[in-house]
Amino acid sequence: MIDCIKSNIGKVAIHKVGNKYNEEFVQLAKTEINISNFLIREILVKYFILPFKSSEYFNFYHNIDINMNEVFACVSKIFANPGTLLGQSQNLAKHLYEQSVHPKIKSGEFYTVYFKDCIIEGVTTDAIGLFKSENKETFLKIYPAGEGFEIESDKGININKLDKGCLIFNIEQEKGYVVAVVDNTAKSTEAKYWIDDFLHIRKRKDEYYNTQNILLLYKDFIKNELPQQIDISKVDQIDLLNKSAKFFKEKDDFDMKEFVDEVMSEQEIIDRFNRYKSDYQQEYDLNIADNFPISKNAFKKQARTFRSIIKLDKNFHIYIHGNRDLIEQGKDEKGQFYKIYYNEDS
Repeated sequence: MIDCIKSNIGKVAIHKVGNKYNEEFVQLAKTEINISNFLIREILVKYFILPFKSSEYFNFYHNIDINMNEVFACVSKIFANPGTLLGQSQNLAKHLYEQSVHPKIKSGEFYTVYFKDCIIEGVTTDAIGLFKSENKETFLKIYPAGEGFEIESDKGININKLDKGCLIFNIEQEKGYVVAVVDNTAKSTEAKYWIDDFLHIRKRKDEYYNTQNILLLYKDFIKNELPQQIDISKVDQIDLLNKSAKFFKEKDDFDMKEFVDEVMSEQEIIDRFNRYKSDYQQEYDLNIADNFPISKNAFKKQARTFRSIIKLDKNFHIYIHGNRDLIEQGKDEKGQFYKIYYNEDS
């Protein structure tokens, strides 16, 4: 969890980064921003910090040497000597410009900000924020004029909507720091230049990472792989998903053996799951731990995709949340049917 809303802004540098493909330019500032107005400082902290709500974190990486990651190298120098922020922010702006080679990438202001006394996972440390504002919105200005008022329009940044940002915390440097990311334009392929090309980060291997991956693996196994291997009904698939959700909701720690024994129970399904898990990890280059603390935030996010609904033609939906033994499936002269037992209705 991140708590930086009460942190202090130490230094700020702003540059304008255009689209290299469209032959726009990068405009580098020669001085830092002096923010003496308390209200402006407070607005900027909220603008930069409030969008970071996820508990999913990342690390910088490089296939050869982490020090060859441009952003990692620049922020390491700033952490070592905050007085180098302006020079290193210029290097970061140039690096971002070199990655802005898709025709749809928008130009915008690029900010490098030094934060003092941020809190992440209970640890107080300094942080460096890298942000880019790409979208401008029209707003109205109304002001007194004579005995009435005048109105005019202008364009500016919506302080309630950060386009792109990352917070780099000065911990775990040897692992590529702990990095939090916001990218509100990442739905299109060209927008991924921020995460993949500029930052060059990958998911941090922590409890969020492990919880998310085992749930994705298990869901894929139950919904896609298992029906190809054995004759399993929709009701039994949903029952297996519900059991896993109950397990993660009630437990604080994950144990693989306990999970497969308690949730799947049948040895044939367990054996098939273990084989699939091995193939899945190899295919996606993952290493899912057998034991780890469960991330409740990761569970809540993934649990939304565990659908407990059976859709019957266009006539009925059956929601299954409880006892598997209270529903039966069959077929007679009228067609297929479900028989449901209950104690009371409401």
